[in-house]
Amino acid sequence: MPADRLDPWNLSGLQALLAPLDHQAQVEHVSDIDSTNTELMRRARAGDTRTCLLLADAQSAGRGRLGRQWHSRPGDALLMSLGVTLSPQSWSGLSLAVGCCLADALDPTLDKGIGLKWPNDLMLTPWDKPRKLGGILIETVLRQGDTAADRFAVIGIGLNLAAPPAADYRTEPAGLRSVLAPETTVTELLHLLLPALVSGLQRFCVQGFAAFATEFAQRDVLTGRELQLSNGVHGTGAGVDAEGVLWLHTPGGRVPVSSDEVSVRAAGAA
Repeated sequence: MPADRLDPWNLSGLQALLAPLDHQAQVEHVSDIDSTNTELMRRARAGDTRTCLLLADAQSAGRGRLGRQWHSRPGDALLMSLGVTLSPQSWSGLSLAVGCCLADALDPTLDKGIGLKWPNDLMLTPWDKPRKLGGILIETVLRQGDTAADRFAVIGIGLNLAAPPAADYRTEPAGLRSVLAPETTVTELLHLLLPALVSGLQRFCVQGFAAFATEFAQRDVLTGRELQLSNGVHGTGAGVDAEGVLWLHTPGGRVPVSSDEVSVRAAGAA
């Protein structure tokens, strides 16, 4: 069902797309909010763990990994959070699996150069000038009485359609309109991505990240690159294993990286 003037987001259509996860899923749209992730986490901590897709035109305090700010102009970025209870066998690699779902929906034949950077970024290659298209922020709440594997997860996604205004970015931003149709709207982008996200979450809960490992490897922009970790360790990216752990070839041997922030430096840089 197409969107119309009174319902430009086609909220009922989005509810239908969420039905495989939860037939009673809610879809909400707000023009402005501090952060869609923050709002759903507030609700969850207060006991409201109903499945909800929260969309915003603008965020005043949008967050990325490690609390970094996310900047965008209304209509130039998809800003959303999906809150849903999941019961995977293992939570390891969920952000990587979500990245695979998004990238495969956007670039199914790998010809648009959409890559993935561990642990949560979508990138536009080539690597000699990597640009960030967006990121994923996942937060969870263990509900009273639930097992450790059964949690309410808030999956935040921010994707640029157009490169955001200049700011103090660690990596130059890019917009999806440069590789998709120039007139692509946020609504069209969401209706493209949501079915892939829903089916991917179902797949992850049954098979874990191992089901996505090959797909991730095809888009992994860190393999073979010189990497610098925030703890001072440096080495060459050696790929991601079936648990979503990044491995590094270092002078002292092959080491796993499960939670450190990874920053990338050019080969031979000081």
